[in-house]
Amino acid sequence: MAMKILSVGTALPPHYYDQEALLAAFKQEWGRQHHNTRRVEQLHRAVMVGGRHLALPMEAYPALESFGDANDAFIRVGTDIGADAIAQALAEAGLVPTDVDAIFFTSVTGISAPSIDARLVNRMGLRPDIKRLPIFGLGCVAGAAGTARLYDYLRAWPEHVAVLLSVELCSLTLQRQDLSIANLIASGLFGDGAAAVLAVGDAHPKAAEARGPAVQATASRFYPDTEGVMGWSIGDSGFKIVLSADVPRMVDAHIREDVDTFLASHGLSRDDIGSWVCHTGGPKVLTAFQEALGLDEAVLEPTWRSLREVGNLSSASVLFVMRDIITENRPAPGTKGVMLAMGPGFCSEMVLMEW
Repeated sequence: MAMKILSVGTALPPHYYDQEALLAAFKQEWGRQHHNTRRVEQLHRAVMVGGRHLALPMEAYPALESFGDANDAFIRVGTDIGADAIAQALAEAGLVPTDVDAIFFTSVTGISAPSIDARLVNRMGLRPDIKRLPIFGLGCVAGAAGTARLYDYLRAWPEHVAVLLSVELCSLTLQRQDLSIANLIASGLFGDGAAAVLAVGDAHPKAAEARGPAVQATASRFYPDTEGVMGWSIGDSGFKIVLSADVPRMVDAHIREDVDTFLASHGLSRDDIGSWVCHTGGPKVLTAFQEALGLDEAVLEPTWRSLREVGNLSSASVLFVMRDIITENRPAPGTKGVMLAMGPGFCSEMVLMEW
C-alpha cells in the first residue's frame, strides 16, 4: 500500500533580505557586545546562505520585548502563510478545503493553543469533522516524520485526503543577548517559511493523476542519550538554540548504516536510489550526508540550492526541496527515491518513495 503526493504548496513571508543586509544588521546589533564582529561575519558566510525571508520587517524586531510579543507574531504570521501554503497545494491538485479529511501540523518555533491548524478550520472553510494532529518538538526532522505520519494515516484511510502543514518562523526565536557560537550560527542559517504536503490514499480518485511520488515505506531511528545534540532551552526569553558541533558527527556515525538497513529491508540498496530529498541542515551536514552515503554533489543540488536561496527552514526545508524537485526536475517514472532528515532527539527519519 502507498500514498500519493498530489502537490506541495509553499509560502514565504514578503520580507526578504539578502545575507549582506542581514549581516550588517547583526554586526551593528552585536558590535556593542561582541569584541570580534569579524567572527560573526565568518560564521554567517560559512553557512552559504544567500538571503532569507523574515516574518516581520527587519526594523520591527527590536520592538519584540518579550517571548509573548514574538509568539503573538508567530501566531499571526504563521496562520497567514500556513493558509497560503495549503491554498496553493489545493489549487494545484484541483481540490477545495472541504475535500480535506485530516490535517497534520508541525512547528518548533512558536506555541499556540488552539494550534494553527485549528485556527485554519474557520479561516479556510475546512470541514467541522476534520481530524487534526498538531505535532511539536520534532524540529528539523518533522518534514520527513510528518510525511511518514501522513503515510500511516492514509494506509488506514486509503480513500481520504490529508495535509501536512509545516510553519517555521525561526527569526522570531532570535536571542539578541546570546553571544554563543550556536546562536551566532543560527542567526545566519535559519529562515522563515511554510510548506503543505497534500496527499491521498491509493483508493482516492486523484491518486492516478498525482505528480508527486508514491510513498511506499518509512523508518524512524532514535539515538539514545543524545538529547543535548540539538533542540531548544526554553525560558523567560523564549527559545534559546541548542546546536552542538556533534550534528555532522552523528551523520557520520549513523546515517549510512541506517539507510542501508532500511533499504535492504525492502530489497534495495543505495545504487537503486535515483532521487534524494534531503533536509538543508547546513554545509557541514550536507557534506556529511554526501560522504556517508557516497553521493555526488550534483545529486543534492536541489538541497544545496534551497539552502542558498532561503536558508534552513527547519521542518519545512525538506518539503521545499520536494516541491522544487516536483516542479523543476521530476525524476523519470519508476525512479526510487529517499526523503531523509535528522533532528532533535537526536533522531532520523527515512521515507522510501517511487516517482
